[in-house]
Amino acid sequence: MAEQPWGQPYPVRPQQQSYGQPWQPAPTAQSAMRASNTDRDRTVDVLKAAYAEGRLSRDEYGQRFDAAYKAQTYGQLAQLVADLPAGPMPGPFGAAAVGLPAAYGPMPMPMPFPMPMPLPARRVNGMAITSLALGVLSLPTLGAAGLGAVATGHVAKAQIRARGDEGAGLATIGLVLGWLSVGGWVLLFLLAGFGALD
Repeated sequence: MAEQPWGQPYPVRPQQQSYGQPWQPAPTAQSAMRASNTDRDRTVDVLKAAYAEGRLSRDEYGQRFDAAYKAQTYGQLAQLVADLPAGPMPGPFGAAAVGLPAAYGPMPMPMPFPMPMPLPARRVNGMAITSLALGVLSLPTLGAAGLGAVATGHVAKAQIRARGDEGAGLATIGLVLGWLSVGGWVLLFLLAGFGALD
């Protein structure tokens, strides 16, 4: 062991296995974190893709494959895929990701997802509301408002089809109530007419 000028020995770093990578990822605090089986599987998927694309030879793929399943930390997994296009393995959730080498340029910033625009509220057709009100009023007025409910109900239906407004159900209820009151008056007149003939 060599000594420093002031007499203390130089620290000896453990020798890391290299696979001929042009660069090593910068060590981060997350590099020492223990890797899970899922992390190893992701690394193997990157290796498989690189082998299928011809980026790794069979021997190099075999070495890295074995090393991936023996790796204990994120740093060891990151070294296995550091020179591949899929890049270094991401760290755990919330960890700083190891960046690409300078040869690839700066890391692109992820674009935030745009907030969905709220749909404009469709307005309720005023004639449909009027038709419903007149249809309901035809009961206490003994059918006097029935013709108004029928007329405004048909106008409301036409406007709803043309403009795409809301209120089709209101117009339908107004029409039904209006026609019932009109039908009641017609029946009353018919019965009165037949009664007068007797």
